[in-house]
Amino acid sequence: MKFEMVMPKMGESITEGTILKWLKSVGDQVTKDETILEISTDKVDSEIPAPVTGKLSKLLAEEGETVEVGVPIAEIETDAAIKIQKEKAGKEEQPESPDTSKTNTVQKSTAKPLNTNRFYSPVVLNIAKEHGISNDDLEQIPGSGINGRVTKKDIKNFISNKSYPAARKTIPRGPEISSAKGMIETIPMDNMRKSIAEHMIHSKQTSAHVSLYSEVDFSNVYKIREGNKNSFKAREGFSLTYMPFIVETVVKALKEFPMLNAALDGDKILIKKFYNIGIAVAVENGLLVPNIFNCDEKNLIGLARAIDDIAMRARTKKINPDELANGTFSISNFGVFGTTIGFPIINQPQVAILGVGALKKRAVVIDDAIAIRPIVYLSLTIDHRLIDGAMGAQFLQRIGSLLEDYDPQLIV
Repeated sequence: MKFEMVMPKMGESITEGTILKWLKSVGDQVTKDETILEISTDKVDSEIPAPVTGKLSKLLAEEGETVEVGVPIAEIETDAAIKIQKEKAGKEEQPESPDTSKTNTVQKSTAKPLNTNRFYSPVVLNIAKEHGISNDDLEQIPGSGINGRVTKKDIKNFISNKSYPAARKTIPRGPEISSAKGMIETIPMDNMRKSIAEHMIHSKQTSAHVSLYSEVDFSNVYKIREGNKNSFKAREGFSLTYMPFIVETVVKALKEFPMLNAALDGDKILIKKFYNIGIAVAVENGLLVPNIFNCDEKNLIGLARAIDDIAMRARTKKINPDELANGTFSISNFGVFGTTIGFPIINQPQVAILGVGALKKRAVVIDDAIAIRPIVYLSLTIDHRLIDGAMGAQFLQRIGSLLEDYDPQLIV
């Protein structure tokens, strides 16, 4: 019997995914929960396991193809297929019908009603409406999806290729530049890099970025880590880092300065009473910022476990897209690469982000005497539409004082 494997729903806001790579070929045996392909969404790249054990008999979607959630992408021959499909049918809801209200919205915005049997997803219809694409133009877009369906990638390619009047722009030509053959390598941007680029540009165009920085004496935190690192690793199985201390102090400071844990919604200020802290994680060819939810409910050890967990899963493509949403404040630890100071871009729709530099021992003046201390530069980028320099400086100073006030004899 054959089991239909469909494009999985990776998160509440995810409507489609792009197949990056099939790790198995037609005719290969696959085992349930074995990774058989990689997909990319507009939030994260993920490894997808086989839903059943059997033989991969047919691929219904090729690499590079964007497929909507719930659409079949492969067939697996298995004796257990009928039983599993029946169980699945009993547990899962039926797919939603196309959003006719959105379809009608697009129809009203064009001169000619859409008279076709071709199905357009709500995502495609929204993009068409946003860019003023007429129904006639929509009909002319070649579809790369199943049965010739127009995907999000298809309509975006149509727009970027200047294939309709609203997208055409006159670009002045500069002087011709010649180059020796083979001296320039052209590499297409992958989905993750495109998503990062769009997110960063959106942030800079949305928020009025202002950056501050301060130096913090990590002597006490340094002593805690040195005194506990061996026993901690033996017990927990991973190394104790400085990040749990930073997250813990950030949450305490956010409670004292709630505007830093807010978001702007037009002319309204949304002050969050929960603390979902995003931790920037460098991954292959990009960066992810998964969130640790409800950080105020975790102690230092709980935060250390959560930080290690999301970092490991981010690097192995196991992060759920929903973990990349609903953050209230973010931290970028570029110090792990030896960088002393930097000014990160705000992670929208948040209003601030903390940057953490490398810990370096420096000569500092304490009580009119020179001493060697482990120093870390912390930077804070704020959205000046909501946060003024005085509040940002006080918040940053508070984080620093909390870090400096840790008990050096603390047992972790």
